[in-house]
Amino acid sequence: MGPVRFRVFPTLFAMLLLVVAVSTPAQLAPARAVRGELGLQRLATGAVIPGSYVVDLRAGDPAVVAAEHARFGVRVDRILRTALRGYTARMSADAARRVAADPRVSRVTPDRVFRDSSRQIPPGVFRYSSQQIPTGIRRVRAPESSTHAGVDSGTVNSDVAILDTGVELKHPDLNVAGGVDCVPGTSGYDDERGHGTHIAGIAAAKDTGSGVVGVAPGARIWAVRVLDAAGDGSLATLACGIDWVTAHAATIKVANMSLVGRDTDQGCHDGALHEAICRSVAAGVVYTVAAGNDGVDAAGYTPASYPEVIAVGALADYDGRPGGLGQEPVDCPGGPDDQFANFSDYGAPIALIAPGVCIRSTWINDGYATLTGTSQAAAHVAGAVALYRSTHPLASPAQVREALVTASSRDWTTTSSPDHRAYGLLDVSSF
Repeated sequence: MGPVRFRVFPTLFAMLLLVVAVSTPAQLAPARAVRGELGLQRLATGAVIPGSYVVDLRAGDPAVVAAEHARFGVRVDRILRTALRGYTARMSADAARRVAADPRVSRVTPDRVFRDSSRQIPPGVFRYSSQQIPTGIRRVRAPESSTHAGVDSGTVNSDVAILDTGVELKHPDLNVAGGVDCVPGTSGYDDERGHGTHIAGIAAAKDTGSGVVGVAPGARIWAVRVLDAAGDGSLATLACGIDWVTAHAATIKVANMSLVGRDTDQGCHDGALHEAICRSVAAGVVYTVAAGNDGVDAAGYTPASYPEVIAVGALADYDGRPGGLGQEPVDCPGGPDDQFANFSDYGAPIALIAPGVCIRSTWINDGYATLTGTSQAAAHVAGAVALYRSTHPLASPAQVREALVTASSRDWTTTSSPDHRAYGLLDVSSF
C-alpha cells in the first residue's frame, strides 16, 4: 500500500484528519469532548506519520493477534473487525517489519495525514429568531419534496453518520442520536471546530420554525469524530470511523465524508481505505464524499475516485433558484451564479453536483455560520440519500445512487464546468 493523503472538503474553511473505535448505539451516551490535537500540524497533508500503521489481517482474531504483537513493541490504538479486520497501532519501523512477516498479516500500511480543506474560516456566527431556508436547500428543491421542508412538517426517519470533527451534541437544531470518538487522546465526539456541525445541519437540520432547515429535516445524526480540534486526522482515524459505521449498518444507511486524499489505490483489496469502504458499502451504507476544492480532475484523489461512493462537485448558487441572476458576494466568492464553482474538482468520478458556495448552516455554540466548498455540496447529497432511504429502506447503495442521478436536473449553466460535462444537479423534489 502506497502513501495515503487526505483532506476534508466542507466549505471555504480549513483542514482535517481521522482514526477508529467500536461500540453500539446503546453505549453512545453524549460525552463532552476535551480539546485534543494529534500534533500533526507540522506535517504536510498526505505525509507519512512516523511510527503509525494500519494492520490488515488475513487470519486470526484481531484482538488476539494484536495482543501477541505487543512483544514487538506494538502499542495498539484500535481493534478493527468489520470494514477491516486488524488494528491500528504505533510501532517502530523494525516492529512493522516483524508484524508484516506474520503469515496471518495481509498488509501493514503506513498511516498518513488527512485534513479538512475548507476555504475560509466563517467571518461570523449568527443567531436566528425565525427559521431561514438556506439557498442550497431551495436550490435542490427540498421544500417541494414530500417532507415540505420549511413548514414544520416533522422529522425524516433516517440515520446519517457524519465522519468529521464531531457534531455539537446540544445544538437545538440537530437531532444527535449518538456517536463515537476515533481521535486518540480525546474523550468525546462533541465538535470543537465547527465543520462537522455545519455538515450535519445541511443534511438534517430540524424543521421547527427557528434556525435553519436541512435536506432531510430532523434525521438522526451520528457524530463520528475522525478529525481533531485542529482539523487533522489520519488514515487510521478514518479506518476507525468506517469500521464503526459498518458495525452499525443495520441502523446507519448513509455516511458523509467531506474529505479527500491520495493513495496508490489497489481496489477493494488494498487493505486500507478502499477496502474499508467497499466492505461498508457491501453492508448497505451509502457514502457521499466531497470531490475536492483544488479545481483539478478528481480522478487523482481518494475517496472521490472510488466507484463505490457518490462523489459530489459544487455549484455556485446565491439566490436558491435557476436563471443565473444571483449576485456573487465579495466576501464569499465561488464564481458566477448558476455555474460550476470555480474551485470545485471535476471529472468522470463526479456523480452529481450540489450547492457548495455561501452555504448557511448550523455551527458550534448553538450558532449558525456560512461556509463554502465541496464539503457542503456532499452534505446536501447525504441529506438526499437520507430522504430517499426513508421511503425506500431496502434500496441498495447502487439503487440509491441511480435514483439520485436519474432525478437530477440540468437546470444550470452546464457549459461552465472545466471539462464541459453536463453534470446532474441534485433535485429531491420527487422524493
